[in-house]
Amino acid sequence: MTRHEPPTVDGLLASVGGPLGIAESTLPAIAFIVAVLASGHDTRLAAIVAVGLAIVLALARIVRRQTPIYAISGVLGVAIAGYVASKTGKAEDFFLPGLLLNIGWAGAYAISIVVRWPLLGVIVNALNGKTDGSWRDDPQRLRAYSRASWIWVALFLLRIAVQLPLYLAGALVALGTAKVAMGVPLFVVGVWLSWLVLRGTAIGPRRPPASEAA
Repeated sequence: MTRHEPPTVDGLLASVGGPLGIAESTLPAIAFIVAVLASGHDTRLAAIVAVGLAIVLALARIVRRQTPIYAISGVLGVAIAGYVASKTGKAEDFFLPGLLLNIGWAGAYAISIVVRWPLLGVIVNALNGKTDGSWRDDPQRLRAYSRASWIWVALFLLRIAVQLPLYLAGALVALGTAKVAMGVPLFVVGVWLSWLVLRGTAIGPRRPPASEAA
């Protein structure tokens, strides 16, 4: 995306890592739920299935010579989720690390706005090769990045508001459905709304951190 161009379908798809990125964000969780239900609630077996699928998707990314860090982070995230669920024996705990991550991101974005280092501005400018913080000298850009960062605070809080009660209720299928529905789709909405706020500033994130789409 450039300064004045709206995000295209290809651009939005690229922001989540393309079709493979969508698969990495959704299929391991779906596989875990299916395996749990099919195995009579065997969380260890379900974790193995989910991690195995994540590894296959990671290998597919490596074979296609795409950035390996996303493949590694995807496998690591699923492995941690699977480990927690297998240790506690509670299938819903597969989604606990993701919930905690959303809480962490919401807090990080909110704090960054308060201290006048809006996190979205840091991320966007870092992806564009600007790490000196000079963008903060422009009051208009600072305000725009702060407003756009509030969008992400709201996004993460919305995920928590919907998914936390389902987690506490042990509603595994509903929780998994909510995670998938509020993962990539909600992330794309966040990217679009951020562009609407930032279109008058220098924007153009190539690929936000994968954990934000979780």
